[in-house]
Amino acid sequence: MNNKIKLAVAGAVLASASVANAGITWTAGEWTVDMNGNVNAFAAQTHGSDSNTVAGGVAATKGNDSDQVGINTGLLPSWLGFTATTRQNDIDTSVTISFQPGAGNVKALQGGNSVNAATENRQAFLTFGDKSWGSVKVGKDLGIYGSTAILNDMTLLGVGAGSVTAGNTTTLGRIGTGYIYADWIGQIAYTTPNMNGFQATLGITQPWQAQASNGSSSTSSGTNDEFGYQGQASYSWTGDFAGKAWLGFFSQNVENLSGGGNDTADSYEAGVSATVMNINLVAYGYSGEGIGTTALLLNGYDDGGNARDSDGGYVQATYVIPTGTKLGISYGQSKLDANAADSDALGQVLVKENEMLTIGAYHPLTKHLNLVAEFSDVESKNQAGASNDSTTIALGAILFF
Repeated sequence: MNNKIKLAVAGAVLASASVANAGITWTAGEWTVDMNGNVNAFAAQTHGSDSNTVAGGVAATKGNDSDQVGINTGLLPSWLGFTATTRQNDIDTSVTISFQPGAGNVKALQGGNSVNAATENRQAFLTFGDKSWGSVKVGKDLGIYGSTAILNDMTLLGVGAGSVTAGNTTTLGRIGTGYIYADWIGQIAYTTPNMNGFQATLGITQPWQAQASNGSSSTSSGTNDEFGYQGQASYSWTGDFAGKAWLGFFSQNVENLSGGGNDTADSYEAGVSATVMNINLVAYGYSGEGIGTTALLLNGYDDGGNARDSDGGYVQATYVIPTGTKLGISYGQSKLDANAADSDALGQVLVKENEMLTIGAYHPLTKHLNLVAEFSDVESKNQAGASNDSTTIALGAILFF
C-alpha cells in the first residue's frame, strides 16, 4: 500500500497527538478536533477439512459443512475516533475517544444487540507533553508490547485467520499465528522524544487475568496488588534503504495459581521492517514464559500452576507493482510447549502450534480506498499431533478518512 494508506492505518489503529489532523479536522476555540476512522467489509468463504479438538487453535473446523460464507469486518473493525488537541502553558495536550461497531450477524432480529455484533470502545485516553522532553499517556489504548508487530502485519487491511462466517466483530488477522495480541489496555506510559531516530516507551498497565482456552479464569487469576509492565524501544532510519528495528518486553505477576503461590509471566520481542525501492521486508519474533499464546496470559499456565513456554514469529515480503497494487506473502507460527502436568486428556488436546500462510493483493483505488483480495491457509495442531486445517478466501474493501 502507498504511504498515505499506511499512515491512515496507523492513525486508525493507534490514534494519538502525533497523528492528529490525519482525518477530518476543524477548529473549536483553542482546540483542533480530528475525526478519523475507517469502514470495511469482506465477503469470505472458509473451508474446514478436519474436526479435531484443538483447545486454543485458530483454524476453523469442518462442522456440519466443509464450506461456510459470510460478510463482516476484517482484522480492523469499522472505526470512528475523535482526537482533540491544544497547546497551553508550553504543553501539548490531547484527548482521544473511539468506538468500533461490528458489521455482521448470523441470525435475524439481532440488530446491534447481539454479543457478536456489539459495539466496542477501544480507546479513551489523554496525552500531554512536549517534543523537548517527551509525552505521557493516561487511559485505555493499544498495548505497548506487540503493538509494532500488528501495525506491520499486512493482514491489518484484510482478514487473515478467523472466520467472518461467525458474525464476530473482527477476525484474527495474524494474531496467534506469529505474534500475541497487544490488546486494548489501561495504562500510564511515558514516551521519550525522538532522538535522531531512537525512541522508547515504558508503561505500567492494568494487570490481566490468566485464562484457559475455554475462557475460564478459575485456575489462575491476575494479581491486583501489582501492575503489569510493558516497554518498547525502537530505532528508525530514512533514505533509499529505510526501516525500523524494535525491542519490547512484557512482565506481570500472576497470583492464586492452582496449588497456591504466584509467578511472573515474562516475554520479550524483537523485529525489523525495512524498505528498499518498492520492496518491504518484515521479520519478527517473540519468546516468553507464562505469557501464553494468541492473547496475553491465555493458556500460559497448566493445572499445577506451572508456567508454559511459548514462542513464535513471522516473516513478510511485499512488493508494490507499477499500478500501485501491493502484493504480499507472509508466514508465521506461534508455539506453546506442554508441561508434565499436561499429560492428561485435556492436556493432549491443548494447542501446540498455530501457523498461517497468507497471500494478498491490496489495491489503492483512491488515496483513501483500498480493494483487498486475500488467501490464507491456517493449521492448528494439538499436543497429541492431531490438527485442523482451514483456508479462507476474502474479497472486500476498506476506506480510511
